[in-house]
Amino acid sequence: MTMKEKLAGYTKAGKALLAVNFYNFETLKGLLLAAKVTNSSLILQLSESSLHYLGIKPSIAMARAMLKEFDVEGWVHLDHGSSIEIIQQCLDAGFDSVMIDASERPFDENVRITTEAVKIAATYNANVEAELGYIAKLNQSQEFEPTRASDAKRFAEATGIDALAIAIGNAHGFYKETPRLRLDRLEEIRAEVSCALVLHGSSGIPEEQLQEAIRKGISKINLATETKNTFMKRLQSLLADNDEIDLRKVFPKAIDAVKDLIVRKLEVINI
Repeated sequence: MTMKEKLAGYTKAGKALLAVNFYNFETLKGLLLAAKVTNSSLILQLSESSLHYLGIKPSIAMARAMLKEFDVEGWVHLDHGSSIEIIQQCLDAGFDSVMIDASERPFDENVRITTEAVKIAATYNANVEAELGYIAKLNQSQEFEPTRASDAKRFAEATGIDALAIAIGNAHGFYKETPRLRLDRLEEIRAEVSCALVLHGSSGIPEEQLQEAIRKGISKINLATETKNTFMKRLQSLLADNDEIDLRKVFPKAIDAVKDLIVRKLEVINI
């Protein structure tokens, strides 16, 4: 099943897929161990920074090989693609899904760029995600203006996107205080658009809010910051006052920490 088909089915069924970024072999293995033990489908995400670090072709090859090895239903998605060029490169490499993020551009320019990405992706039958509204990135102000339902409708109809990331009080990175999602605005947007709705910045959002967001129309939940933080904090604790130089003895415990985190997340969203 394609990711486009899976996400559309989940949207109709009122369910959500977890989409988790990976950064190396170890974090990827932790994600897939969690998916395997919970018998869950999973979207594997790569940011442009990760692609610069790993390489586009090695990234997709490793993800495909590991999905097969662990017998997990999953897809590979470009997270926050900044240009048509990177969209084209990832589609050529075999990505199942791409996100074009022109959310910081004026509305009409966002529509134009996103429409171009949708047109290109159609020849690959690939899923396309875009973003509308201000969702704070790392080190940006977490004050926000929620996405307007009327704008979401105009944007979705004009572009033909499969998935739309919206601003409802969420932010990338860790939150400065406990977030309170605008679930009322989510309901308004869900009533106006038929495409899948995406919640970015789930790290730190209380479990009950995540579950309520799914009930009110979120079909894809992104997780990144909490994953890399869990891996690095566990690794740092293992290496403190430790003379071990065999990474094969050190990394598995950090992998297990990622697995445990993702198991918990999957249990929360698989309601």
